[in-house]
Amino acid sequence: MLWKPDQTFYPSPRMAIEGPRERLGYVATFSLDPKHGKRDAINVLDLDPGSPSFATVVGRLEMPDSGNELHHFGWNACSSALCPYSPHPHVERRYLLVPGLRSSRIHVIDTKPDPRSPKIVKVIEAEEIATRAGYSRPHTFHCGPDAIYVSAMGGANGGGPGGVFLLDHESFDVLGQWEVDRGPQFLAYDFWWHIGYDVGVSSEWGTPDMFENGLSLERLVKGDYGHRLHIWDLRKRRHLQEIDLGAEHQMALELRPAHDPTKAYGFVCTVISTKDLSAAIWLWHRENGNGKWAARKVIEIPAEPADPALLPPPLKQFKAAPPLVPEIALSLDDKFLYASCWGTGEIKQYDVSDPFHPRQTGSVRIGGMASRTPHPKAGKVNGAPQMLEISRDGRRIYVTNSLYSALDEQFYPDGIRGWIAKVDVNPAGGIALDPNFFIPFEGERPHQIHLEGGDCSSDSFCYP
Repeated sequence: MLWKPDQTFYPSPRMAIEGPRERLGYVATFSLDPKHGKRDAINVLDLDPGSPSFATVVGRLEMPDSGNELHHFGWNACSSALCPYSPHPHVERRYLLVPGLRSSRIHVIDTKPDPRSPKIVKVIEAEEIATRAGYSRPHTFHCGPDAIYVSAMGGANGGGPGGVFLLDHESFDVLGQWEVDRGPQFLAYDFWWHIGYDVGVSSEWGTPDMFENGLSLERLVKGDYGHRLHIWDLRKRRHLQEIDLGAEHQMALELRPAHDPTKAYGFVCTVISTKDLSAAIWLWHRENGNGKWAARKVIEIPAEPADPALLPPPLKQFKAAPPLVPEIALSLDDKFLYASCWGTGEIKQYDVSDPFHPRQTGSVRIGGMASRTPHPKAGKVNGAPQMLEISRDGRRIYVTNSLYSALDEQFYPDGIRGWIAKVDVNPAGGIALDPNFFIPFEGERPHQIHLEGGDCSSDSFCYP
């Protein structure tokens, strides 16, 4: 049995969709009072509708130190371990790699033997990451066939360039900087790949000084924040191509490549346009014939008129609420794309069966800077949909409402009370809030969720 592959690994997204329903979820929360020793935590959610503790927190692991600001995290291994060239075919999805975006330390958390009582087994300190890889502010983790890939927002000294470094699958040692030739890439954010094409893709936000104290409106207007995609040779670790989305489209964040490894396209969101406060979703794709990659805007989400009295100070002069789209999610069958509008409180569903011509098929609202749309169970809420996590079968979306502490205070100055909601999906199109699923948090805010056995943002597949 020790040599039997993990049963939560699937050769293809089609097979993953047919897997069992998730029973547990893990959510990273950060404390609102780290200066007084309050600590961030990984909370365990009961997501089994047949359980008496359904839709509650049933486990909690606090970090040993305060001031981490837990944000994104990931599994040590996933379905990419079944790729034909994987040197680690017998690892298991067991450990969560949980970084502090402010502290730059990484917590290795064992979810076995009791998944409701995870334990910290190793802490990788910021000094080790800086010394071995030359980076800081680890942000996104993706389990690859050869190692664990980590995107980092800053260089060792806290400036730039940001980039990618690798962790060993089993020892979790920091192996070093991934890039052999980074070309013009300087800003960093997300990193993912098209395994079937040996191509990596990275996006841009900014260096730590550009976001840790909130966004600079002056730098935003100047177009200083990230607005490019970078294409990489995944095997040779070399920069191949830069795609500029235009300086007005500020903050190119989440990357969502097609799950089918034979499809050479994906989506990326840009948070705000300095021209009209709109947000956009772009399709990157491989051009036929020449092997080059291109990007085109396929979705634009406009700002909504709003009473200035209801808007935060930076936006009062515009008399409009920008959608502020920092997160998108793609179902495993590559059919539905979801966008969270953190400014207006909306989740949009698009049918992207034809990725060049998406069409909106659903929408729900909760919270929002000006609207404050109530939840059926909780009444009036603040904050708005931010991180989205889709179940493997595509029938459920789990939603959190906090983006990042400095930005929370900037755009929701009255404070965000953390919550998690659930959206139900009609396979034919259409979405609806689950009126009975609402998990509130006191003194802390939830950000990313990962689901037991994998989800739509955790795994890569080598077979269609």
